[in-house]
Amino acid sequence: VSLWLPLALGVAAVAAGQSPLQRRVVRDVLEYFHGRSNVHFLFKEREVDGVIEREDPSGTFVQLRLGLAQTTCRKRTLQRHCRVLENRRRPTCLACYKFDTSDVPKVLDRYHNCGPSHHLAAKEIRQRDEAECRAVEEAGKGGDTLYLPGMFAFSRGLPA
Repeated sequence: VSLWLPLALGVAAVAAGQSPLQRRVVRDVLEYFHGRSNVHFLFKEREVDGVIEREDPSGTFVQLRLGLAQTTCRKRTLQRHCRVLENRRRPTCLACYKFDTSDVPKVLDRYHNCGPSHHLAAKEIRQRDEAECRAVEEAGKGGDTLYLPGMFAFSRGLPA
């Protein structure tokens, strides 16, 4: 009990300082990570850092890094009291999300990349992550908006 208590308190403290959209991204990333076929154990949120949350007329962009810790529970079991295993897998996930401006924000675009901490630090992967996150942030701005009839009018001159 004394081993996981500091982690549980730390996670509660981290969650208290997060915006509703940030908590939604964390839940979505955990769901995505546990849905992968090569993940056999449940993972808990260890830390959230590098949080960026920006609003613009097209919506809200959220980017964060989520540190995970492996637990003793298999992912198929629905146990709530899973002890974190020390010195086991501690993957890090980068998540970039763009939400629209509605009352219940919908996801316009998203990008996840989860792997070992050293894996995400590799230069090529970091550059790809940055490019993908920029593309996510641009979602909903002009270029990919829905075309509605009458948005553009073209007239063709008659030959003289």
